[in-house]
Amino acid sequence: MIIKTSVLASLLQVMPQLRQQVYFKSSLTALSHAMEDQVLAGSEQPLVIACFQRERFYRQEAHRYRRIAQQTSQVYVLAAPETDFKNSSDYYETVAFDAADALSQEWHLVVIGQHYANCLICREKSLPLQEDSLNSEIDSSRRFEGIWTFDPTVSHKAAELLLNRIQTYRPELGSKIEQAKAHYLTDLPAIDSELTQNSKRTTARYANKTQNSPNPDPFAQRLVTYLQAGQYKLIKAYRSISAQQQRERLVNLITAAIRRSLNPHEILQIAVQELGQALGSCRCLIYRCKATDTTATISHEYLETKGRDGVILCSTIGQRWPLQDNCLFQAILQHQESISVEDTQQDPRINGSNELTLARRKTEKTNSPSPTLKTLVQMFGMRSWLIVPVLYQGELLGMVELHHCGETPYRWNDEELALVEAIATQVGVALIQAEAYANLQELNQQLEALDRTRSNLVAITGHELRTPLSTIQVCLESLASEPDMSPELRQVMLSTALADAERMRKLVQDFLTLSRLESGRVEWNPEPLSLKECVDLALSQIRAYGSDDERPQIITQIPDNLPLVRADGEWLVETLAKLLDNACKFTSPQGQVRITIQNRDRSTLEVSITDTGRGIEPNRLEAVFDRFYQEEGALRRTTGGTGLGLAICRQIVKGWGGEIWADSAGKDQGSQFHFTVPICC
Repeated sequence: MIIKTSVLASLLQVMPQLRQQVYFKSSLTALSHAMEDQVLAGSEQPLVIACFQRERFYRQEAHRYRRIAQQTSQVYVLAAPETDFKNSSDYYETVAFDAADALSQEWHLVVIGQHYANCLICREKSLPLQEDSLNSEIDSSRRFEGIWTFDPTVSHKAAELLLNRIQTYRPELGSKIEQAKAHYLTDLPAIDSELTQNSKRTTARYANKTQNSPNPDPFAQRLVTYLQAGQYKLIKAYRSISAQQQRERLVNLITAAIRRSLNPHEILQIAVQELGQALGSCRCLIYRCKATDTTATISHEYLETKGRDGVILCSTIGQRWPLQDNCLFQAILQHQESISVEDTQQDPRINGSNELTLARRKTEKTNSPSPTLKTLVQMFGMRSWLIVPVLYQGELLGMVELHHCGETPYRWNDEELALVEAIATQVGVALIQAEAYANLQELNQQLEALDRTRSNLVAITGHELRTPLSTIQVCLESLASEPDMSPELRQVMLSTALADAERMRKLVQDFLTLSRLESGRVEWNPEPLSLKECVDLALSQIRAYGSDDERPQIITQIPDNLPLVRADGEWLVETLAKLLDNACKFTSPQGQVRITIQNRDRSTLEVSITDTGRGIEPNRLEAVFDRFYQEEGALRRTTGGTGLGLAICRQIVKGWGGEIWADSAGKDQGSQFHFTVPICC
């Protein structure tokens, strides 16, 4: 059965003089608990009728009504079933009504005893769709309209309306309901035009009856307790919301800085300024460091103009912060947790003896040792000190420090500690992202270089292999198809084919050599060598290919008293030969190539190969040592070669720990190639 008539509307129709008030869900809960506690605290056996709208609200109070049912047999609980709520008489009378019934929108509690009566009759206010969807998630913000009163006339009438409704839902309870009416509602006056006077007379009769009634203080005390608890929870919630807003604001600022720029300097500067201002610290520091660092340089600081007591504070920018001699830093490394020093003047870690530090300084014999913690505290006026590590997956990336410099020690509360730790976490993520971005840029550059290498490889190998193969094929086809070819022409064909085959062999050999050098698969065999003999061997290799008329003039200027060098002889000759071949290739036969050797310092000799050839643009002096580099481009070269020779030379020189570089004044002004070789000790 579904009844659309509201109990509150029926009560107001009978008693139009009643005035409704607005209640929040939390207020109704406090009033209901106070009324229930009044029953539990007394010795009477009152009539109790409660309507909980829906079953889920009833489940929260079921245990209380079991206790009330132990005190009185006249207990009725109404609710719309959602799972297992049904009509029952187990502990007390439960009455299930349809979810479409008007009671599903109402909250009622009526308590009538022999010496007192009170009632709470309310209906939930309908809200606009958007507001209702918001408040459905916040139960305490639900609003009701209704009546809460101690007036016995109103309470009796409300009880009569509810008992009639219960009898309609459960007719089998008719006799029990009649007993309740006869026992509790006998003094109910007639509702007529003289309602107001009757209500006053009835109230007077109840006043006479209640002269010896129990003290109502428990009800009032319980209600006050609920209101005070609610106010405390509200204040605590406001503080929590404020702290959360502050935390989210700082985190959002840092997040915005990360999105705006992946520059670690900018991110740390924003974080230190906002955190220092938000917490009202005298000084806030954020610096980068690792677990193995001995000191850290302070680059980011928030500093108040004056301390708490008007003392001018010193800046720490540029200061070297001690780490290895810092017992607080070591404790953070060990436990990976924040450390808070409420009073630096009383902390034994700061004011205790530091014999270990002094002994270490004497052992290391440092001229400018790092300051101790006590010196730091005195120098920068720190009275309270908070240190929070910046961690990412257990790795230390830096530190966040807060200093209070007043005469009175300062204690950071849990909310402030949580805020600083949240910012430290965000800073750690920002630093990792910045490093990842830098690594990504480096990888992109490497990928671009690899792509250029691939393009050059395709172009150069295509040109360098196809050209000699075509020549060899033409020569062999001519020899095979022309049996009457003259011996002189046959010899020319054979010489041409052999020369191009040698060109292909050198190309493949260069590829294999560079691959071995770059992969580290070369076994070096250093030995004492005469650099002059190595130069002579390299020159003999150059002269073995082509005539002297086709090469520029090669001049050697090598002192006779040169010391022996320590290197792998085979690779040293290879380097000299490739540099000489490169110089001859880009120098006309009318030019010169000069070899000079001089002492660079006591431990190395410098070998220089200077030519008068086409030269190198200054902005390309580093690029000439890259793989497949060609000054003229891969497909429009006037000279042969793969562009691997100088790359091979660089790998060889690095193998014995030397340096190699190029100099040139520009195009058509010649070039100089230099490399160093260690002197044999």
